[in-house]
Amino acid sequence: MTDTNPDILVAGEALIDFLPDGPGPLSGVENFSRRAGGAPANVAVALARLDAVPWFWTRVGEDPFGDHLAETLASFGVPDRFVERDPAAKTALAFVSHDADADRAFTFYRDGTADTRVEPGGVPDEILDSVSWVYVGGVMLAADPGRTATLDLAERGERDCTVVFDPNARPELWDSDEEFATAVHEMLAYADVVKATPEDLAAAGFGSEDAEDESESPENLAASVVESGPHTVLLTLGGSGAFARSTDAAPWGSGAASHGGYEVESVADTTGAGDAFTAGALAAFATGTDREGGATTDPTDRSLSDLLGFANAVAAVTTTAPGAMTALPTREEVRQFRQ
Repeated sequence: MTDTNPDILVAGEALIDFLPDGPGPLSGVENFSRRAGGAPANVAVALARLDAVPWFWTRVGEDPFGDHLAETLASFGVPDRFVERDPAAKTALAFVSHDADADRAFTFYRDGTADTRVEPGGVPDEILDSVSWVYVGGVMLAADPGRTATLDLAERGERDCTVVFDPNARPELWDSDEEFATAVHEMLAYADVVKATPEDLAAAGFGSEDAEDESESPENLAASVVESGPHTVLLTLGGSGAFARSTDAAPWGSGAASHGGYEVESVADTTGAGDAFTAGALAAFATGTDREGGATTDPTDRSLSDLLGFANAVAAVTTTAPGAMTALPTREEVRQFRQ
């Protein structure tokens, strides 16, 4: 597949999600549906759907699941230049369980899988010189050599790119909260923009998960992250929408904004909603966005308020159908949803 000179590089895991046929504990599920997934893969596909086609650096096995992932990414228009195939490792799997409110839990099969085996230098400097944005996720920090490769990419990328980091806490992949927190703080040294949930930040040692604790307000959580180095923080707050804060170091200037989100009549699956939000925010940052979500003629027009509205709409549409990728909207579909 030929490229379209992407301005964004997404790096991280691509895996297979197995979705249950109903809510309840995983031990009681008899039937699953296979879906392409992995937070960075979801972000890459969502960007392609939003007319901001990225490079995607990942590694999958030379097995049927790897074939499915490679074919799915190609079908959405994601360039295959950095979609590596590993003949010596299997593709990662994740089994998802849902409760009555469609909230998720994961059981991973990711010990020594292909995505953990990306090597430092897999993306050459000339590609980093050609893009303005680099996105990385926290799952890749859970095992070497993927962890070292991801940190190396962020370190090289921060020289001339805006590095976007999603901690994406998955306790199942870590030996302890302390190990996760150490890895997150190491990445924060290179990150310019952080997208996270309060739960992600609590797992990384920022505040707590108690939404009733006024000291753990979105404003205070964002301020604590900014003190660690990033100039912009995007907090997704579930049914309460999202909050953003940036400092004078941000190209779009200092400010704060919140957006209450959108009502969705019937939530089918929340898998991938956070990734859809991230892609919406990245697309808006990279191309600019007007109040209806269309690309502006001036990419420097980056209102935090407009950005949150657009990103929340992308996430809301994604929850209306099962699977992380199958419901990802186009920019026109986002515009129609917001009317």
